[in-house]
Amino acid sequence: MTEFDRSRRADQARDVAAVLTEQGVVGIAVTWVDTSGIARVKAVPVARLPHAAAWGIGASPVFDIFLHDDSLVRGRFAGGPVGDLRLYPDLDRLTRFAVAHGWAWAPADRYDQDGAVHPLDARGLARREVERLAAQALSVRAAIEVEWCVSSGTGDEFIPAGAGPAYGMARLSALPDYLRDVLAALATAGLVVEQIHPEYAAGQYEVSVAAEDPVGAADSSVLVREVIRALSARHGLRATFAPKVLAGGVGNGGHVHLSLWRDGTNLMSGGDRAYGLTGIGESFIGGILTRLPALLAIGAPSAGSYLRLVPSHWAGAFACWGRENREAAVRLVTGSVGERATAANVEVKCFDLAANPYLLMAALLAAGRAGIAEELRLPDPVEVDPAGLDEADRAARGIAPLPGTLSRAVEAFESDPVLAEALGPQLIDTVAVVRRGELALFEGATDEDIVERTRWRY
Repeated sequence: MTEFDRSRRADQARDVAAVLTEQGVVGIAVTWVDTSGIARVKAVPVARLPHAAAWGIGASPVFDIFLHDDSLVRGRFAGGPVGDLRLYPDLDRLTRFAVAHGWAWAPADRYDQDGAVHPLDARGLARREVERLAAQALSVRAAIEVEWCVSSGTGDEFIPAGAGPAYGMARLSALPDYLRDVLAALATAGLVVEQIHPEYAAGQYEVSVAAEDPVGAADSSVLVREVIRALSARHGLRATFAPKVLAGGVGNGGHVHLSLWRDGTNLMSGGDRAYGLTGIGESFIGGILTRLPALLAIGAPSAGSYLRLVPSHWAGAFACWGRENREAAVRLVTGSVGERATAANVEVKCFDLAANPYLLMAALLAAGRAGIAEELRLPDPVEVDPAGLDEADRAARGIAPLPGTLSRAVEAFESDPVLAEALGPQLIDTVAVVRRGELALFEGATDEDIVERTRWRY
């Protein structure tokens, strides 16, 4: 970071701080997401914002090797008590955190003390992949669905709030003030909500926000969850975004929507391939589909993720694709006739909200970019629940189950050359070490143990 950059950022921060002070903001929460998918925070008084913007906020790099329960492991490139980083708040994304009076929020970019982007900074990796696509005159619009479960209990037991049928109006009627306040708080935070509804499981809801650039979509995923978490507490409720909340129940997903664009044209529509895909759009999807086993180590990073990722639960447990097929890991959403040029996108269903959203965006874009370079073609689409086919039929159609354990996903992740090039050796090693640390934590654990130990961590 140059002296000019520091001076410019300090000037911008002074203007922002003046506005925030008039709005009653006292402190600014600056967040980043660690390898285990936990949002960590350092906060500064609003008067300190110009200095933080110019020189960053000190933070140890040790958080890269934190496990979900705050225990630590150590890898070749991360771990131990030595070293320091700087958190630089993104002033363009800074927003008043209205649900917590007197607070504002901003996502952080992590730099080393010499002014270089930290090689394990997931937000920086996502931005780099955006730039690599931009060099090919390509851009991506992205969004992450947020599912959560609400408990009316005061302890660690989950007691569903909002009883009633799945997707039923009774669920909305049970918590109308709460859901109204969720909508209002998200709007105040500058988020454009497209829909909100009760989900399948008891006490479960989902909110979808508008697509934006991939880094912005990851920012929004963090902000949506923290707004809901804080608002739930104000209503005497407790929110969890864990992939599994009750053993044997339906889990919370974190489905990712992506559309590929060039010169204002959506490449997921208007082409001569299946369902209107363009050739480059098909290849982008093919790159993701091909690398789903490896991507799971990032997008389904918890032991609880594999309790959710089971067939016939709309979790996308098979590596296949299909138009509007909610049992396929990759669902092509074409939209209705008349809006397909803007609405068409691809939904990746096998991920959950234990993932670091920045790291997930970086890996997905890298996989899609590789698919374009390789000019991949998609296999035949699947128009049925893959679980309803026998093994011979699935094999004949090239439909394989996704890894059923975190261990197998990590093995695929470590052996994938595309992700290795895109993410770098430091990140690859650190993710693998952290995932194996998680596996060691849960060795011999029952499903109930896993759920109870992860329920309130995400």
